[in-house]
Amino acid sequence: MSKPFTPSVITANALLEGDVIYQTPFGWTRALEEAEVLLDEAHADLRMIEASAQAGHVVGVYLAEVALDGAIPRPIHFREDFRATGPSNYSHGKQERAAQEHI
Repeated sequence: MSKPFTPSVITANALLEGDVIYQTPFGWTRALEEAEVLLDEAHADLRMIEASAQAGHVVGVYLAEVALDGAIPRPIHFREDFRATGPSNYSHGKQERAAQEHI
């Protein structure tokens, strides 16, 4: 018996920049909060096919399970939390922007 489908988002890395990106209904974003949350396995399969076909723009496309905080997706696994916030060795990129917003 297979396990029930868990809410998920499609994630990958931008081919040129290497940034972590998430699929939205209209394209890609670097913000997990803006990602399209997939609740149905058949719909997720179709969206994965569409995302994987964009090999000129993205690499490493896969489904990442999320928990919903209202309608906002939050990472379940450490790896996805790490990818969503960026490297932990010093503030740059996403971490630097987050620090600037809290000043």
